[in-house]
Amino acid sequence: MLLNSLTAISPVDGRYRRQIENLAKYFSEFGLIHYRVRVEIEYFIALCELPLPQLEGFDKGLYKNLRAIYENFSEEDALKIKETEKVTNHDVKAVEYFIKDAFEVLGIGQHSEFIHFGLTSQDVNNTAIPLSLKEAMLVEVVPTFQQVLTKLHELAEQWKDIALLAHTHGQPASPTRLGKELLVFCERIEKQLEMLNAVPYAAKFGGATGNFNAHNVAYPQTDWVAFGNSFVNDWLGLSRSQKTTQIEHYDMLAAMFDALKRLNTILIDFSRDVWTYVSMGYFKQKIKAGEIGSSAMPHKVNPIDFENAEGNLGVANALFEHFSAKLPISRLQRDLTDSTVLRNLGVPVGHTVIALKSLLKGMDKLELNQEAIDHHLEENWAVVAEGIQTVLRREGFPKPYEALKELTRKNEKITEKRIKEFIDTLDVSEKVKYELRRISPFNYTGI
Repeated sequence: MLLNSLTAISPVDGRYRRQIENLAKYFSEFGLIHYRVRVEIEYFIALCELPLPQLEGFDKGLYKNLRAIYENFSEEDALKIKETEKVTNHDVKAVEYFIKDAFEVLGIGQHSEFIHFGLTSQDVNNTAIPLSLKEAMLVEVVPTFQQVLTKLHELAEQWKDIALLAHTHGQPASPTRLGKELLVFCERIEKQLEMLNAVPYAAKFGGATGNFNAHNVAYPQTDWVAFGNSFVNDWLGLSRSQKTTQIEHYDMLAAMFDALKRLNTILIDFSRDVWTYVSMGYFKQKIKAGEIGSSAMPHKVNPIDFENAEGNLGVANALFEHFSAKLPISRLQRDLTDSTVLRNLGVPVGHTVIALKSLLKGMDKLELNQEAIDHHLEENWAVVAEGIQTVLRREGFPKPYEALKELTRKNEKITEKRIKEFIDTLDVSEKVKYELRRISPFNYTGI
């Protein structure tokens, strides 16, 4: 059975492939190999710029040709590396041999032993992976979060004056405004995006066990720590961890996953709120011609986009939780458990992006049902009792809370008429009564 969108085991590479195909160049096997080649080439150029004595005369005019190896990297090139890996049984060594072959083609084979010079595989992996993650986050993931945030702000502005019956503990509560309730989610997302963007893309670069052993024994006069910092921080745009084992600590990666998890949790909360508002009739959904809500019930228009988002966000968070708990733990100077986990990095990111796109689609379909919102406000005049008793407190009226409690807990429906009849019985000035009569579920919405 050939692998395609129908036969893929994971829906990320199957059903939802079209929605996240842009992530493939960062998180696929091809993407990982491509970034490894890029790191190896840039490392060789950095050694030439140092320069190492044997590379001092290297023709800098060839840098363009060297960078073309990864800039023009193709699936055919990746397949060639995979064929070599069948022999070496080592993925990073296969990349090294691929570049050495390219050096022979360029006529610079005499310098090929400075490819991967002094490095261990994790020097390449622990720079290639955070580099691919950084570029995926900056180009694809964070901008999609920003699109959701922008859409929320647009809806908040559009509905800023819509009075809405609030619900606490599932019960009618002091009215609010729909726009403000959306701004709650905007603020939460903004704060978490700030925290996400503040997490450094940490990388390990320091030889077999983090001490530049091989580098130092070959060139003891070179400041390899300074070189490593310059290469990782300035050259690659990452943040080099200073004291490491064979691998990166992954503490910053865990922090990033936790930040993504918090963002996703906020959007799960939002998805459930919108779902509930739809079920209450506060929102209608635009109907697309030919679309079917239920195979059996023709009248249904289900909030499937918000359900899809909730499900995908949940899957993403389950994986992010495992990643952030597992990756910072490694036996002694290294075990291999991080490798298989990191190969799945694109899966929770993919589910997150799928969810974000579902939310954007769902929000575009929302239509306000003013009639249903107003009906609920009209049916719940009891919610103004808080405002009335607070004004009475201000006026020194005796036991105002108890008076309103007795009124609102009688086994009778609280209507506008009953509220105003109650106000008429109060021993307060006409000015205060006028003030109280003006309070309604439609205007008792605060600031």
